[in-house]
Amino acid sequence: MSEKIKKRIFEILEIASPGDLVSRFFDIFIMILISLNVVAVILETVESLFFKYSSFFRIFEILSVSIFTVEYLLRLWTCTIENKFNSPIKGRIKFATTPLAIVDLLAILPFYLPMIIPFDLRFIRALRLFRLFRLFKMERYSEALKIMEVVLKEKREELLLALFLVLILLVVTSSLMYFVENEAQPEVFSSIPAAMWWGIATLTTVGYGDVYPITPTGKLLGGIIALLGIGMFALPAGILASGFAGEIQRKREKGRICPHCGKNIDELP
Repeated sequence: MSEKIKKRIFEILEIASPGDLVSRFFDIFIMILISLNVVAVILETVESLFFKYSSFFRIFEILSVSIFTVEYLLRLWTCTIENKFNSPIKGRIKFATTPLAIVDLLAILPFYLPMIIPFDLRFIRALRLFRLFRLFKMERYSEALKIMEVVLKEKREELLLALFLVLILLVVTSSLMYFVENEAQPEVFSSIPAAMWWGIATLTTVGYGDVYPITPTGKLLGGIIALLGIGMFALPAGILASGFAGEIQRKREKGRICPHCGKNIDELP
């Protein structure tokens, strides 16, 4: 009997399967609660609102943490349903160290820590901001975030390569600009690390304007680097766009496969 209850709770806690209204309601409820928690954390930083509605914020925090704690404990209890966590002790320890379980723990930990260990007021205020980790709990319930996770995993090598190329370009361009502008602006381009601020602002096409070349050679070099930055920083966007398009296409094709016979729905009589 307890195994049946455990299995049912596991099904409810996981992302809703087609036709399971209870699981779907739970997913929507948790997503709304997470969103409200993020809004509450943001609004608490407005002092006038925090002092006026401090009791409301406190009650809402206690209620939210209670729900998230019960959810975490239920996940820890039911995780043994999955084969990879089927060991009563080792399986639960293994589950507790998974990224999503760590996010679940970090979502409730800031509430309990001040009760166990005395902290000063400034550290407690900093701990409140860690409640924003609850936003990452969304990944478990949102199909869009799941697609993002899959794309990032699939394209990690291409993204790392693009990041490596950007870092090389940043070092080279900052070094060139330092040697070109150092004599004319020794206080601004005082070193290569200092020139990197200009390099980041230019390559990302932000261009804050607080640091800029004044020599003709520096201006020419700056223009070339700005154009290179447009193309270089478009690489990750292109990689991600390609990954998203491929993953969405795969999901569409998968949705058109009959689960009973394995044939394409379009080919069925």
